[in-house]
Formats: sequence, structure tokens, C-alpha cells
Amino acid sequence: MNVLVVGSGGREHALCWQLAASPLLGALWCAPGNAGIENEATCVALDPLDFDGLVSFCREKAIDFVVVGPEAPLCAGLVDRLDADGIAAFGPRAAAARIEGSKGFMKDLCARHGVPTAAYRRAASLADAEAFIAAQGAPIVVKADGLAGGKGVVLAETEDEALDAARAALDGAFGEAGVELVIEEMLDGEEASYFALVDGETVLPLETAQDHKAVGDGDTGPNTGGMGAYSPASAMTPALCEEARTRIVEPLVRGMAQEGTPYNGVFYAGLMLTADGPKLLEVNARFGDPECQVLLLRLKSDLLAALMAAHDGELGDFDLRWRDEAALCVVLATEGYPGDYEKGSPIRGIDAAEALEDVTVFHAGTAHGDAGVVAAGGRVLGVTALGSGVAAAQRLAYDAVDRIDWPEGFCRRDIGWRAV
Repeated sequence: MNVLVVGSGGREHALCWQLAASPLLGALWCAPGNAGIENEATCVALDPLDFDGLVSFCREKAIDFVVVGPEAPLCAGLVDRLDADGIAAFGPRAAAARIEGSKGFMKDLCARHGVPTAAYRRAASLADAEAFIAAQGAPIVVKADGLAGGKGVVLAETEDEALDAARAALDGAFGEAGVELVIEEMLDGEEASYFALVDGETVLPLETAQDHKAVGDGDTGPNTGGMGAYSPASAMTPALCEEARTRIVEPLVRGMAQEGTPYNGVFYAGLMLTADGPKLLEVNARFGDPECQVLLLRLKSDLLAALMAAHDGELGDFDLRWRDEAALCVVLATEGYPGDYEKGSPIRGIDAAEALEDVTVFHAGTAHGDAGVVAAGGRVLGVTALGSGVAAAQRLAYDAVDRIDWPEGFCRRDIGWRAV
């Protein structure tokens, strides 16, 4: 089969890395890809939102299957467009991808189908936001309704801080994503993630993982797209996984099918493990990044066959096999991220890092420059290692990090701290 992966980040590098090993694979392409993905696939300079260009490319190269990595093209309807042109694609249609594209849509869906989540109110004006903030009190969470690259959430410790966050979002801090807000109670507990493949009806659980959103050690500083992850997540016991599946994911999948928006693709539930059980914080309509990197490093089964089964509605007859080892990913980011940062700084030592057994370096924001591989984004590399446990994977990952020569980069030094 000829396969096209859409996207350019660490998630897409991990997808290409796994797909390249499939015995079902013919040619593998990635649009637009990055400097690391070139080692697994042929990269083509197409924007993920250039639907006409992507369809034309699929016809030209006789693409049999498209795997859509990022959320923006999913929410904009890329899978709908590919399906309309007779091109099979993995990922939800736009109507189902709204579960990530609109936090208000997700919360209302939870309310209709009895899924446990935080108390909330949708707010399209500062007056609406102020009324709920005053009624709920602080601490409280202010979220931009739309896609904000993981940066549209403020955990406000005071009512004044919450009002400032609401005002900034409504004044355009997050562009169109902040035209409407979701204001919700702040839940107390530990965050964890639940992943599954869904074929419209069947929910096939994946292994567990835990992300680290805050930019600084000890979960300090502003939220980012993710500074590291590990798998399995020690907090997600078998009992909690079963509860997440039966009380959260399956009711939402059934509800979406009943409402005429069946869900096909990766279902990524961000959970808060509270004293009252797991509650849903958010849903992502695609693999997490960097959770994808640690999950796919542990996957033993054929990823392409699994994604095709999800597309074809055949997950009920499918099973997945996983490595017993733990995986841990440390994200190297450009100084200044998640704020302003400069591009173009050279990165050396990637080969030295990958020379370590059981280490894989997934590229995210990289490109080719005069000096070789250069930084081209905020999150740039995902240094990922396998180990007998999380502690062993952590030691190996940081050993590899220390072999990379990039003065303009930084990372958290405590990825996996909850498990270790």
C-alpha cells in the first residue's frame, strides 16, 4: 500500500517510523514532514490545510491510505474531503473532530450523555464569564473554546486572575480560538491520559501514557504542547482504565453515533483522577504529542493494519501487542518557548544520542540548514528511550539528551517524576 502521513511534528515522525516497518507498506510519503522524517519517508512540501494539493498528490502517487496527524486539518474537514474523493483516510470527520475543536461542544456532549466532567459554563462575553467566575469562585479554569495549540488554558488562582485571562482571550490573545470561552471548576487530583482506537462503535484500548504540560521542572510555568511523556502511566491502574473506558469513552462514542456523528480514529481522553473517580478534562481527536512517541515505541503490532481496521470498522476482531518495557520521551525545545523564540540554530550530536541502544530521537521542529539540522520550531526534538522500568528509561533518555550539542535548546530534567 502507498501511504501518506499528513503533518510535520514529532507525532508524525513516530507514525512514519512505525508505519515504515509494516509488511503491508509500499511507498511512504509525508506532507510536509521534517528533517528527521526524511529518514523514514519521502517528504513533499504540501501544507496540511491545502486540501486541493493533497488530493491531487494522492491521485498522482496512487495513495491508498492517508493518516492525518494534526488536529487542524481534521477539524477543517480533510478526512471528509478525502472520503468524498474516494481516498481512504484515518481520522475523524469534521463533525466528530469537533470534540477537540470546540471545548464547549465536548462539555455539552458530556452533559447529554452523563459523562463525569467538571462543572462549567460557556461564555461568549466578559459578562457571562464574570457571572460564572463569581458564582464558582477561585481557583478556576479559563479555556479558549477552539484550537490554541495547547496554550489556551489558564489555571487561575484568584477571581481577578480568571477575569484577566477571560478578558485577554476575548480580546484576541488566541485569535478565533478565543471568541468563546469555557469556564470550569478546577478539579483536584493527578492528570493522566487514556488512548483508544475507535471504528465508530468498537473501542480498542491502547497503552497508557502521562504527559508533562508545564514548561518547567516541578510542573511550573505556563502550559505548552507537551515537554515530555512516559508509558505506562503508573496512576492508570487496570481498574481506572476500565472505569475510563466504560464511564467516559464508550458513552461518548455511543452518544456520537446516536447523534449522527460517528467517531473513527484515535480517541485521546485527558483525565483528572479525582477522589470521586476519573473525570474528563478534554478530548483530542488524534494521537497526543509527545505521548504518541512513547506509545509507538512500545507497540509490537503492525500499526498500519490497526489503523486500517479502525477505518474499515473491524476493530472488534483486532488485538494489539505491546512491549513490557517502559518508554520515556524528553522534549528539547528552543529557548523562549512557549513564548517568542528564534529559529535557525544548529543542532549537533543527534547521531551520538541515537548510537545508544534503545534510544530513538524523533524530530519535531527541525529543518536542513547550511550547518546541517537546525531548529525550525518551538518543540524541536523528542529524545525517547526504552527501559526495564520508567526509572531506567529516564536515565537512558537523559544520557542521550546530554550527548546533543544545542546551546539554544532546553528541556525539563524531571520527566517521569511521578512514576520515579
